[in-house]
Amino acid sequence: MTGTPLGTAPGSPLRVGLVGYGLAGSVFHAPLIAATEGLTLDTVVTSNPERQQQARAEFPDVRLAAGPDELFDRAAELDLIVVASPNKTHVPLATAALKAGLPVVVDKPVAGTAAEARELAALAEQRGLLLSVFQNRRWDNDFLTLRKLLDEGELGDVWRFESRFERWRPQLKGGWRESGDPAEIGGLLYDLGSHVVDQALVLFGPAATVYAESDIRRPGAETDDDTFIAITHTSGVRSHLHVSATTAQLGPRFRVLGSRAGYVKYGLDPQEAALREGQRPGPDWGVEPESLWGRVGSGESPVTGGGRPEPTLPGDYPAYYAAVAKALREGAPNPVTALEAAAALDVLEAARRSAREKVTVTL
Repeated sequence: MTGTPLGTAPGSPLRVGLVGYGLAGSVFHAPLIAATEGLTLDTVVTSNPERQQQARAEFPDVRLAAGPDELFDRAAELDLIVVASPNKTHVPLATAALKAGLPVVVDKPVAGTAAEARELAALAEQRGLLLSVFQNRRWDNDFLTLRKLLDEGELGDVWRFESRFERWRPQLKGGWRESGDPAEIGGLLYDLGSHVVDQALVLFGPAATVYAESDIRRPGAETDDDTFIAITHTSGVRSHLHVSATTAQLGPRFRVLGSRAGYVKYGLDPQEAALREGQRPGPDWGVEPESLWGRVGSGESPVTGGGRPEPTLPGDYPAYYAAVAKALREGAPNPVTALEAAAALDVLEAARRSAREKVTVTL
């Protein structure tokens, strides 16, 4: 799964076909691809005329295609396919791309089940092609900072990891993400849950047991909008993960408690907001003000919680596509494998079963 794809001259940018130009495609993938040295956004696939206009306005040289088959018909002219379309299309589009001989990046969740993710991984392995999953929250500022603290042993032995991805959205927005149709793979468990579970597994290792509570709170809602997941890791760490659209008072993004100290961090990484506002990676990208830094230490202050301010490392979403380019060019490691994504899906499937049957699930 290495080396320069066929058809690309050494030193030439790798040509990327992007399927989907909704939130994921237009806010995350297209700007990050365009900002990555060694990649060029060649084609955007969307059948929506307004999104076609938007893509052309933002990337004047980009080609437009109404459907993904137009990409696969031009497989020899492309080096990478990025699947940023609705969740239910991830598996069939990734399968088609791999069978066309093209490396693939798939937005999370890569599939609706862990079994499907492993089948995709096996197909990619068989074809000798890169299959990577866009778990961008591994490059959030708070996550990078926490990894540094753990690597340095600042917290001692971690006992409990609390992670919250909460929002206050009392009104439904509509669309497939809020659909109750299981085929759409909607709801917060698979949307925001894909992020918090992936982060917990990266930090603290495989899950041994999973317990979850999942609710539909808002009037007219069809799928979960308030979910809690408890993971007991084989390492002994307990992760308590919250994803919600119904949180009127937001809790800390992270609260990590260890034998030596704790780390508390409020607020979301600024990169998504910057991308939504049309900003692009450059100097000072991902930097947040000192007023938003978390705190490390111990204490019982009702105001600060004790401890000292911990400078937050800059967030670095561009690092993901830089790693993809290096994997394709040089055979460097895949930044996020489908098998890693399958392990997260094991937890999400267990959480769904736990919430439905009111049991703790052993993996």
